[in-house]
Amino acid sequence: MKMNRTKSKIPFVGLHAHSVAGSVFDGFGYPQDHMDFAYENGMGALALTDHGNMNGMSYQVLHAKKMKAEGKNFKPIFGVEAYFVPSVEEWKEEYERIKTDKKQARKIIDDTNKVSIEDESASKGRTKNKVNNRRHIVLVAQNQTGLNNIFKIVSDSHRGDNFYSKPRLDYKMLEEHGEGVIASSACLGGVYAGDYWDNMEQGEEAVLDAMRTTTKCMQDVLGDRWYGELQWNNVGHQHKLNEYVIQMHKEFGIELISTADSHYPSPAAWKDRELYKRLGWLGSKLPEWAGSELPVDVDEMGMELYPKNGDQMWESYKKYSEECETSYDDDLIYDSIVKTHWIANSRIEDFMPDDTVRLPGFLVPEGADAEQTLIKECIGALRKMSLDSNEEYVERLKHELTVINERGFSKYFLTMKAISDMANEYMLAGPGRGSAAGSLVAYVLGITQVDPIKYGLLFSRFLRSDATDYPDIDYDVSDAFGLKKILAKEWGETTVVPISNFNTLQLRSLIKDISKLYGVHYSEVNTVTSRMVREATPKAKADHGIRAGMYTPNFEEVMKYSGSLISFMDKYPNIKTHVEALVGQVRSTSRHAGGVVIGENLDRHMPLICSGGVIQTPWSEGQNVRHLEPLGHIKFDILGLSTLEMIQSAVGHILQRYHGVTNPTFANIKKYYDEKLHPDILDLNDPKVYKNIFHKGKFAGIFQFTNKGAQRLSTRSKPNDIIDISAITSIYRPGPLSAGVDKLYVKAKKNNDVHYFNEIIEEVTKETFGFLIFQEQIALLAHKLGEGISIEEGNKLRKLLTKKGTGKGNEQKIDIQERFIKGCVNKQMAKKDADELWQKFEYFSGYGFNKSHAVSYSILSYQCAWLLNYFPECWMAAFLDKEPESRKEAAISLAQKMGFYIESININTSTRQWELGDDGLTLIQPFSSIKGLGDKAIDQILANRPFAKIEDILFNEDIIHAKLNKKALDVLCRSGALDGLVDERFTGCKHFWMSCVQDKPKNEKKLLENIALYSPEEDFTREEKIEYVSDLTGMFPFDLVLTKNIRESIERYCVPPLGSWDKALGVAWFIPREVIEKKTKNDKLYWIVKVIDNTSTTTAIKCWGIKDTDQIHINRPYAAKLEHSEDWGFSTRSIRHTFKLLG
Repeated sequence: MKMNRTKSKIPFVGLHAHSVAGSVFDGFGYPQDHMDFAYENGMGALALTDHGNMNGMSYQVLHAKKMKAEGKNFKPIFGVEAYFVPSVEEWKEEYERIKTDKKQARKIIDDTNKVSIEDESASKGRTKNKVNNRRHIVLVAQNQTGLNNIFKIVSDSHRGDNFYSKPRLDYKMLEEHGEGVIASSACLGGVYAGDYWDNMEQGEEAVLDAMRTTTKCMQDVLGDRWYGELQWNNVGHQHKLNEYVIQMHKEFGIELISTADSHYPSPAAWKDRELYKRLGWLGSKLPEWAGSELPVDVDEMGMELYPKNGDQMWESYKKYSEECETSYDDDLIYDSIVKTHWIANSRIEDFMPDDTVRLPGFLVPEGADAEQTLIKECIGALRKMSLDSNEEYVERLKHELTVINERGFSKYFLTMKAISDMANEYMLAGPGRGSAAGSLVAYVLGITQVDPIKYGLLFSRFLRSDATDYPDIDYDVSDAFGLKKILAKEWGETTVVPISNFNTLQLRSLIKDISKLYGVHYSEVNTVTSRMVREATPKAKADHGIRAGMYTPNFEEVMKYSGSLISFMDKYPNIKTHVEALVGQVRSTSRHAGGVVIGENLDRHMPLICSGGVIQTPWSEGQNVRHLEPLGHIKFDILGLSTLEMIQSAVGHILQRYHGVTNPTFANIKKYYDEKLHPDILDLNDPKVYKNIFHKGKFAGIFQFTNKGAQRLSTRSKPNDIIDISAITSIYRPGPLSAGVDKLYVKAKKNNDVHYFNEIIEEVTKETFGFLIFQEQIALLAHKLGEGISIEEGNKLRKLLTKKGTGKGNEQKIDIQERFIKGCVNKQMAKKDADELWQKFEYFSGYGFNKSHAVSYSILSYQCAWLLNYFPECWMAAFLDKEPESRKEAAISLAQKMGFYIESININTSTRQWELGDDGLTLIQPFSSIKGLGDKAIDQILANRPFAKIEDILFNEDIIHAKLNKKALDVLCRSGALDGLVDERFTGCKHFWMSCVQDKPKNEKKLLENIALYSPEEDFTREEKIEYVSDLTGMFPFDLVLTKNIRESIERYCVPPLGSWDKALGVAWFIPREVIEKKTKNDKLYWIVKVIDNTSTTTAIKCWGIKDTDQIHINRPYAAKLEHSEDWGFSTRSIRHTFKLLG
């Protein structure tokens, strides 16, 4: 359908515009929204000039390409509205001077802690001190040279002394990097406006003198590329500023331009933008411009900030100049509007940013090229592995190198090798991750540790010769942040740059925030937001055919399927309108979990930004957006995996305990790993490991088997090799579980009576007992059974099968299907069997898993299991060290269940991490397991102990008491760590706590007074001790809960703990630790009660049919008659009839 574009008589191009991508809580709408409206509104170009960054440029480039492909002639103009000071050096001197004044210093520190959004009252007015001074200047690129210079200006403004709260540039930076750059004076916050605000009280001549100085400087630096900017609104100061700018035109001959300074993509979006701006200030003191009420209409705003065409600019000029009773020369203003069109088409080239891929050249030896270097490295590595005479490996390596070199990826692999080599000097790296484990090149270079030929992993699953995208190697290490710091230090912070993530406004928070602004009571809002996802999930899962596992409905699904939300939105239509407009708008900037860009001089090829004190990319790359690769920047994923930390720690304990290495270095740990744990060395078929861990369900921190469901599937299917583990972890996902593959797989594996249509199918699927579990199996079957279907086409089929529609992809799928059926028939297979197999392809393609990834991660699971089996105490100490606070109690319980004795925290013997007792069965709890005790306090304890009495802590002059403070002493005391210091002077632990901590004495005299004063306090109550020990240390004190009478009663009636459940008896005892309220899909209340017992088993009981009178006492023992099923666990239909409080 042909679009009817608006036609404007007056030619105009917007050279000043803001979007949500780079002007957070100021601009509204993404760049593509602005570009589409500008095109519809009759314009042929638009500049994007966000505040201090070019974060929206990637959207701008990608959408411009899309528009061109659609036949729309539209020119993107690249720019920034930067923050300007005449001299950063002078600004820094002023900053240092002000810091010496305590009152002013507090003010500037307060400013830096504010939300980093554009505050109009701060920039468009007189500043309170020069340190907070920042004036706007609009920069746009004439050509690629200008764009690279703007990149450099923006990058430098975000670094070092140039960045304080906001990025800054000065004349010096403009002079150094001004070639190919056009600049204008911006708005009421601009450079000319700064002269106006700072001198207006001294009179007109003072303002003009300041502007003359600015004009001379700008002309010296930029020549005729400096423009005076006029804007049109009903702000009186704007018209006064316009008059001064026109005077600069008259005196110095600078050209004038009029701009729309657009901030939202269409006239109707003004109210959403006003609301969006206010959301940015929630939780902070609202600035003066943001009253409690939203404006009634756009006339109350006094400005219209959308991408106007020339006619609309003229109308704005006439309307607002009349309202403000200011007269202008119409011809002059007309020329200033038309001038923008001339600049956009005559001074600015029609170009797209250079997207040449830039990877570090310093990794290639001088005089060599990347292809030669990669081949040499691979051949040398193959020879070192003694595989150079193995024809299969040699031919596979040749094939992979041919594909890699033909696609120009040699330097990528050299970069990845350099990352791996650096990592291996400092930390453990994982066996592999993702499809990269299917590459022999990656294996011989040491990037991965899994032999792809041994496990039948496909290179084409990782890299196809006919594809266009770059390879994507995810690299696991024990300390990703540390490795990125090392790489940046070695190669430079403009060579290794973390990738940004842009967080967006989400449905739940939006409903709450907008409702608050509209005065809707929070209880009504909370009722809706607490129900909406739960209500929408079942229907959304049904839409996708998901019958089991977790699923989170998206925004559209919640809006469609939540009855509570639909009713709420019907009641408050304004809130619905705003929510639909605002969801997905940018909220803040963060960092990608592991992604970095690596390339030389990146500050000249992208406008780097500073976020949270870290230099990072202006564009993102991930599951939802791909903005770096299209602009020539390749992402490297360096990901932290806590399991590798656990392995590293466990090996350290092994070296200390069994090899006499007192303080193991990483070199010691790496040597042990390479000699004992490397997948090429470790016996991955040890029956003891499979039997003791995977068959018996002895899981403690075993990677991929921390979930009860995965554990049950393992004990039912009883894996005997790495492929079996890979199958389990591939099946234990929502798709396969919903299809019941887990039950079918267990049955097939147990009976081993699978029927195969032919030998090829048996060859490919025998390892998974006839099931298509791995994506590679579909590719292999298509290749081996089909007629003329290459292995790469087979891998392509995997993607084609998951796509719906009738386009080009469907045509390719039909072609492969026809050749597949024909090939099967030619191989003596019945057509109906071939059709059935194709149907299986289509069915299984929705949840088939990447075999390369599954095998790599299964090897990691096995390494954990091997350590647990042969060095259980070393593994448990490492496991307890790395478990997060939220799972600490369950982890300690698990250690106790496995027969380990947990030695309580002691001020004189505990250390920073879990240690091993000499008997091999004692695990000594560390200070780090005390909730609320920081590293600095621990440092003071370790540096100054032993302590014989409390005075050795309270009045020790060597202790820095600001670090080992009252808060630290409080948790040490209540956790029991100071019990050894409670001597005969104290009547009990509470007396000690009150005298020494709660009323902390400053000297010995005060301590003696406190001892006398608080002696009646005696000891903590039993309930207090239970609460303190369990909450602060994760240790549950069973001896305090199970009194002698209760223990005798349990034994007399032969009631087992829940961890030793006897199905025939149906009764067990336990201690509730937490009660979680839930609602069924029919809005009926039920409880999930998390319980523990002295087998140290942590279990959840679902309690249905809850009444208002029902109650459960936390930390008190109960006996109960329960129901149990393998799939649903423990439950009861009435706690009033089945729960009995003991004692």
